[in-house]
Amino acid sequence: MFNLDHSLNRPYREICQRVKKYLEEQEQYLDRHFIFYREGSLVERHLSSNSTFCKAMVSCGYLTATEMEHAAQRYRLGMTRDGAVIFWQIDLMGNVCDGKVMYYQADGHRDHHRHPTWYTAELKRCYCYPHQIATVHWLFGTHLLKECPTYGVTGGRLPKNQERLVRCHVVEAEKTAVIMSQRFPQHVWLATGGKNELTTSKLMTLRNHPISLFPDTDEHGDTYRLWYDIAKKSEPYVGHPIYVSSLLERQATPSQKRRKIDLVDFLYEVK
Repeated sequence: MFNLDHSLNRPYREICQRVKKYLEEQEQYLDRHFIFYREGSLVERHLSSNSTFCKAMVSCGYLTATEMEHAAQRYRLGMTRDGAVIFWQIDLMGNVCDGKVMYYQADGHRDHHRHPTWYTAELKRCYCYPHQIATVHWLFGTHLLKECPTYGVTGGRLPKNQERLVRCHVVEAEKTAVIMSQRFPQHVWLATGGKNELTTSKLMTLRNHPISLFPDTDEHGDTYRLWYDIAKKSEPYVGHPIYVSSLLERQATPSQKRRKIDLVDFLYEVK
């Protein structure tokens, strides 16, 4: 006699087996690329100064091993299993909002054959993170403002005596912020992560501090003008003037501008 239950159970079992196999493959992918060795929170599991980026910063002479270790701890730098660095974006409350996964070469420059990606994008691709949830990006290094004792005291307006306030310097690349934090540790160095990632809402998180912007240079001064315009539009919301450095526009050579150098490139080439 024809067994209806058996005919239904067989394709159902096959589907379950395929789903199970798919989930196992995705879990193995995450373990291979994004799950580090330590237990604890997401950031603590990945925390490392052994990424290709960190090693390159030392071998290329940007930082000493001790400075790199200190910077990695402060910025909570992570590492994937294949050596990429994770630049975590952590808000003022210590919440991890996202992480930019970037690949560097031994010479300290980005590996342009491997495109940067976002941690949450990889989780969404593997169906480990809800697609309908939009991630909110912050300035890289925002969590360091918690170390500033005056944060949250001035109510959005700077006092006449600004000497006791920590100045916030905003650059484009995370690499630049990490290096400059060790060269000029009296300031808080933050990074937008891209030319077009500077916004008024991100600058408002710095409103209780003097703010300086250090845009990269280019042949036509586009980045400087863009950041200058954003700074001027943001000042009414921040509540005080925002300084935009024209150092690179004034002193970089035509060759350097064609190469679109940043603050670190300029300082180390002059050195």
